[in-house]
Amino acid sequence: MIITQELDLYQKLEILSDAAKYDVACTSSGVDRKGSGSGMGSCMAPGICHTFSADGRCISLLKILFTNECIFDCHYCINRRSNDTVRASFTPEEVCTLTMEFYRRNYIEGLFLSSGVLHTPEYTMNELYKTLYLLRRKYQFEGYIHVKVIPGAPQDMVSRIGFLADRVSVNLELPTAEGLKLLAPHKTRRRILEPMRQVQMLRQADQELLAEEGRYAPKCRIAAENGELLIRKDEDKQSRCEQAEERRNAVEMKETGEGKDADGGASGRLLYKGNHETERKAGGDFWQIRNQHLRTAGALHALPRFVPAGQSTQMIIGATAESDFQIISVAESLYRKFDLKRVFYSAFVRVNDDSLLPDLPDGPPLGREHRLYQADWLLRFYGFGAGELLDENHPNFNTLLDPKCDWALAHLEHFPVEVNRADYYTLLRVPGIGPKSARRIVQARRMGQLNFPDLKKAGVVLKRAVYFITCQGRQMYPLKLHEDFILRSLLSAQSGGRSGPAETITYRQLSLFEREATAFMKYHKGGRCYDHFSV
Repeated sequence: MIITQELDLYQKLEILSDAAKYDVACTSSGVDRKGSGSGMGSCMAPGICHTFSADGRCISLLKILFTNECIFDCHYCINRRSNDTVRASFTPEEVCTLTMEFYRRNYIEGLFLSSGVLHTPEYTMNELYKTLYLLRRKYQFEGYIHVKVIPGAPQDMVSRIGFLADRVSVNLELPTAEGLKLLAPHKTRRRILEPMRQVQMLRQADQELLAEEGRYAPKCRIAAENGELLIRKDEDKQSRCEQAEERRNAVEMKETGEGKDADGGASGRLLYKGNHETERKAGGDFWQIRNQHLRTAGALHALPRFVPAGQSTQMIIGATAESDFQIISVAESLYRKFDLKRVFYSAFVRVNDDSLLPDLPDGPPLGREHRLYQADWLLRFYGFGAGELLDENHPNFNTLLDPKCDWALAHLEHFPVEVNRADYYTLLRVPGIGPKSARRIVQARRMGQLNFPDLKKAGVVLKRAVYFITCQGRQMYPLKLHEDFILRSLLSAQSGGRSGPAETITYRQLSLFEREATAFMKYHKGGRCYDHFSV
């Protein structure tokens, strides 16, 4: 028996914000887009602030579900159809009211909007589109919006929502098609990847158009007059812009006098047609939708951008038996083939009593999730490949060491690295040296040779890097490049021991078959220096 009850807005917010806590959204806006001055809010790159919940998850946006009703019965989902739980749904106006009121009180700086599948994917996406359209047009909200795309939604709906959102995401759910078939039999990998591919192609087409704008008409700008967007040019650059426009294949200026043309555009409007190949790949009606947004954008003072902050996805970790190697291989493939901005990893939380779900006696695998995020960072910013970090013989990450230190210990033949001569990408592979510190090293050594105090000023974490680098041909301490020695030193530093190898390692039992009979070590104690020979 189904009992319906009218819920007020606060009750809906309580239910649907709690139901959204398993959607990962720990990301900044990723887009630098100023407001027009007439709307509410702006979307600057550092504009999304971060707070953290008790379990370590990042909460930076008003994160809600449009509805927790769903036609699917995924075994791992708290909102699955077979669960006996209180159901609620917002209306588009209610989501707009919440967003604006939360923003005015400085509680949030953006919106993360996801949803269960209500009735059909098409119906759900239509409701999400109405919500975003009202926010952008009626309420003039120009802050950050991240919206989930429902697999199976029509292509034109994905195209339309992409001009209103800053970022979209399609949840991959599980790393492999086999896991998806086991725990989410109503979903298929093909249906999930289709909107990903569409968003990628639309973004590519959008970037091509922006490249043409920047190359041929750099001084063109857009102004709003009486609700109509018109292209204006600086007078001194007008002739050059006009010559450039003649060479552009994707843009046609339609002059129709006082009335509107056949496409509904105002006089003097730039309408974008695009070539047939790009339009076919991008979904067929991409350019028509773009022109509609150009006509109705009102106070927006720039050409409509399609998903300027890119797309992302999410994978559940630990619900199925995939190894870390399989997971990061899937992530690497997504970055390469679909041009994703982020892959989020969500530690599996057992919220349903189901025989197909694994038991978690130690709780959610948050440590494994952390290692995957570290490895994902190495894939995106450090030039590592999934096959370098793991392989079939070593399929999972070391729980004691971060992936970069673990890789360095397994490849000691590449070390030590001379920081005054190594190139940027070689420096990136040294534990304790990140992109910022590597750039600073490359820039600073143009002025002269660097030493260890200089590296510390550049942001190098010496308690990790000291084992793998030399400055001017010398180590900071007289160390042997030995795996056991480095491993114990790193673990001691992580556990809260005093930094520095001379204070973390004192003696090591020598083998009778070692070539060297003595090991020279220096350490400082009480302000005095002692020499010690162990035999």
